[in-house]
Amino acid sequence: MQAWIQVGSPDNFEKLRERNFDVSAFKASRRKQSGEMKPGDRIVYYLTKEVLFGGIVEVTGEMFEDTSDIGLRSAGKPGEDYPFRIDTKPLVIPERGNYIDVRDITDLLDKTRKLGPKKLGIAFRGNLHRISDADYEAIEQLLQERL
Repeated sequence: MQAWIQVGSPDNFEKLRERNFDVSAFKASRRKQSGEMKPGDRIVYYLTKEVLFGGIVEVTGEMFEDTSDIGLRSAGKPGEDYPFRIDTKPLVIPERGNYIDVRDITDLLDKTRKLGPKKLGIAFRGNLHRISDADYEAIEQLLQERL
């Protein structure tokens, strides 16, 4: 199992919630990375601007290409259709308001420890990141406590 962080807007996260997290969609620039995902992998959602971990899904299929509109939008790239998609199912999805503020846990994660809470933007540039098993386990435990 490989754990990933998907960076996206809070609005896009809520669009996926409306679909019961049946799919994750990635920007056109993430074909290679999304193609490396396998069933059983985990995706942690990092919500930009709010600096929150919103939840975790499990990958249930292989990557496929689909440009139909599922309501996701990119502020930095108007017209982005998030063509690379993977079927998923929700694993740990707290209610709105119970997400994890990443600034409060920077010292717990390998990915953020050296940067601290003021430089988190550097750690989460781009749409998709691999993370260590230790980071995944820490995030999952914290989200479980919020259910």
